[in-house]
Amino acid sequence: MGSFNHPWSFLVIGLLLSSIEKSSQVTYFKPTAWKLAHATFYGDETASATMGGACGYGNLFNNGYGTATAALSTVLFNNGYACGNCYQLKCVQSPWCYAGSPTITITATNLCPPNWYEDTNNGGWCNPPREHFDLSKPIFMKFAQWKAGIVPVMYRRVPCIRKGGLRFYFQGNAYWLLVYVMNVAGGGDISQMWVKGSNTGWISMSHNWGASYQAFATLGGQGLSFKVMSYTTKETVIAYNVAPAYWNVGSTYQSNVNFRL
Repeated sequence: MGSFNHPWSFLVIGLLLSSIEKSSQVTYFKPTAWKLAHATFYGDETASATMGGACGYGNLFNNGYGTATAALSTVLFNNGYACGNCYQLKCVQSPWCYAGSPTITITATNLCPPNWYEDTNNGGWCNPPREHFDLSKPIFMKFAQWKAGIVPVMYRRVPCIRKGGLRFYFQGNAYWLLVYVMNVAGGGDISQMWVKGSNTGWISMSHNWGASYQAFATLGGQGLSFKVMSYTTKETVIAYNVAPAYWNVGSTYQSNVNFRL
């Protein structure tokens, strides 16, 4: 057999290996640079007012988010694509900050809507173009005295550390499936989703609102798998056989995969 030693053959092989290596690389989420913003709080010490929210995470205690949460101003919320993002905040430049400027870590679970009846710098804290965090009262009190009302903060995005795999909460019916994705690690966010029934190929899902995606397809009576892409890192994971053929709306199904940290 003749040897495979033409000069162009080595170039082609090198390019192919380079392509394979690049396609196999995983983008990890890294903390961003610190930026200046402001923070307020809503609700009381029970954090009951923070339950539910625009991201659709429902009971934040039951779903693993607790009281370390925030509603984001419109600019940060990014039409719901920021749902699940994790941030570190530290109180700065205020006598109401606790000594040492302790750092808190929170998850975005809600939208702080604009208040066009108030001035942007006097009550309309979540009006564009402000970058603002409206925290639960318990987490606000971890780094500042609640009497402050509003404090300047330095903030940055950080990787979300989650236990276990992605969780999928189902709504809809046999012909329209609405799925809320929770417990998202890494960047914490979702940009695209696909669903696959045991009798179908991959079906692209459209972004509904917050952390929810929908598919208009007949999927009742089929086991379901999901393919999920991170908004920030573009990493894609596949969760096979998440829900059995007898899945029900109103139920949450947990996978054994998640995004890398």
